[in-house]
This record gives sequence, structure tokens and C-alpha cells, in this order.
Amino acid sequence: MNAFPIGTPGQRWGDAEKAQWRALQTKKRSYADEVVTWIDRLRDRFDVAQYGEVDGGADGRYPLFVLRSRGWDEALPVAVVTGGVHGYETSGVQGALQFAERHAGDYAGRANLLVAPCVSPWAYERIHRWNAQALDPNRNFRADSPAAESAALWALLRSLGDRVLVHIDLHETTDSDETEFRPSLAARDGKPFEPGTIPDGFYLCADSARPEPAFQQAINAEVAKVTHIAPADPDGTIIGSKVVAPGVIEYDCRALGLCAGITDARFVTTTEVYPDSPRANPRQCNDAQAAAVRAALDFALAHR
Repeated sequence: MNAFPIGTPGQRWGDAEKAQWRALQTKKRSYADEVVTWIDRLRDRFDVAQYGEVDGGADGRYPLFVLRSRGWDEALPVAVVTGGVHGYETSGVQGALQFAERHAGDYAGRANLLVAPCVSPWAYERIHRWNAQALDPNRNFRADSPAAESAALWALLRSLGDRVLVHIDLHETTDSDETEFRPSLAARDGKPFEPGTIPDGFYLCADSARPEPAFQQAINAEVAKVTHIAPADPDGTIIGSKVVAPGVIEYDCRALGLCAGITDARFVTTTEVYPDSPRANPRQCNDAQAAAVRAALDFALAHR
């Protein structure tokens, strides 16, 4: 029996199943009201540019915005902050904007900042992981990407060449990963759903090609002042991946098409906060994301 309401067990979705899935997705919040208005409030401090657009079909078109340091100096290293690659991961968006609003001024004259706070606006409005084509943007960051969100950010960041020193990508791991998104992924791909676990706390995903352990540990040390770090499961893993240091796992980011693999930056990481923990709240999650960004930039600038 297929527990997921769309598709046939053992068969990948076709266009009909994807259309059925999309018809079930409803707008639950406003990108314009919650994100674009916040970006507009920062126009007196940043150069704000549109770097792309997502076509939501009947849902309209979504401009993609990036905040860039005023007085961009080619002699300075570039620090990239991305959020909202998965639209349902709220603190990734709000944490990026909170950092830009409260802390970006601390890096004036030290680094060029580039902040893309909401990479997937259609998914943000629907509180979903996928885009409108039932694609996960965070498996599609590559040249000729089929995901418009991924293609636009890829082009933007690759245009920076070798000037990027640090890139931190802000994510969440939620209870809905296990109850909704992993079952839908299994159904879409025609595979059986295999239950997993949800880490209770903050953790990082380093790039196995450039892990920089001291960098990851410095971020976790700062975040631990705000919220708790996720312990490993009894088998020594977090979400099925080996824990290489407390609160740190590794992925091959570029091979998997992950956002953190776009640039050739020496210092890269992906954050994961747990907003459903009884020991955390939305403000704490936003604070943890902003703390992670500050720690990442501080370490990278000190060790460039």
C-alpha cells in the first residue's frame, strides 16, 4: 500500500502526478509582505539588485533579490550568505536578513558582503521544500540546472570567480522532513519510504572536499551560546551521515548539487537548526543563524 496520496508505488512520477502535487500546494504566507518589504527597509544600507526571476505560472512571477555591500571594493574578499534555498526553512530567510540588518556594518571595509536571503520564493509562500516543478533546488546547483532558482543563483555566484572567501548557506531540519518531505521524495522517485530520525539541535554540514574542521568548530562554539548542538544518534550519525566532530557531518557538496558547492571558497558550510525542539523557539533559531554567519565571517577573515 502506498502511504503517500499521489502516484503508484514503485513508479516515478510523471507530469500528471507532478501536476496533481502542485494543485495541492496553497499559498500560506507572502513573499512580498514578509521578505521583499524587509529587503526594501535595507536599501539605504545595501545595493539591492534583482538577479533573476522565478515563473510561478498561475501563481505569478517572483523576483529574486540580492543585497550587496555599498562601495564594493575589488581588493576585499567576498563573503556570501544564502538563505531560503528550501522555502519552508523560515529561519534561513529571516536569519540572513537579521544578520544583514544588525551585523553587516561590522564588516564594512573588511569584506564585500553578498546576501541572497530567499532563493526559493514560490516555495517560501507554500512552506515547501520543492519548487513549483517538484524539484529540490538544493540538488540542482549546477550549470544548465533545470531549477530556475538554482540556475539564477549559480550564475550570480559563479560570476564572482575566485574572489569568494566564505559561503554560509542557512537551513533548518524540521519534523516535517520526516512526516511530509521524505515521504513525498520517496513517492516522487518511486522508492519505498525508509523512516529516519530528526536531530534535536543545531548542526553543520561541511563540504568533504574542503572540510576546514577548525572553521566548523568555531561556528558551533558561537552557536552553542544561543541554542544547543545536536548530539549524534546511537550509531554515531546525524541524518544517516557519520559525525566527524560534535555537531558536524560532511557531504560532497558539488557532486550532490548543493548550494554550498557553487563557489570555490575555502570556507563553506551549511547550517541546520531545529525549530521544532522543545528547547528552541523562532527567535532563538534566527539568532542562531545570525550567530553562525558572524562566526563564519570572523573565522574566515582571521585565517585568510
